[in-house]
Amino acid sequence: MSSTATPIPPQRFAEAIKELPLANLHFKAAEICNSISHLVSSNQQLQVFADEGDSDCAEAIQENLVVIHRMEERISLLKGEVEGRGFKWGEEEPRSENVDLNGHAGVEAFREAHTGPSTRPSGGRLGDEELARRLRVQREEDDDDDAQDGVHL
Repeated sequence: MSSTATPIPPQRFAEAIKELPLANLHFKAAEICNSISHLVSSNQQLQVFADEGDSDCAEAIQENLVVIHRMEERISLLKGEVEGRGFKWGEEEPRSENVDLNGHAGVEAFREAHTGPSTRPSGGRLGDEELARRLRVQREEDDDDDAQDGVHL
């Protein structure tokens, strides 16, 4: 992000999602979860250098944590919008086909990921165990997809 660009405030995000179809809310949540997993992976890689005293890496980790927190707030807003429409979080409008999300997980897999038991602390941040579990699941899904589908370009 540019130093002059500012993120959209939560109130504007909440207003913007009010008119979106239910499926788009779920897809946006999946997109944000994907971004979070990339930031978490980046932080894990940067941590090695931060532990060795690299202040730039330590600063980047802190900036990523701020962005992750902002993204988690957006997921909460998406969840509130879905539930405000009378649906359960992860519940999808009936579909005749299983649409792929980002080429990896179908709607059913996304549903399962959002309706299963949560090990998330009440503060809105992922705990170490939940984060590790999510990363393991994502890696397993990626490995399964690679093994089944061949080469992805």
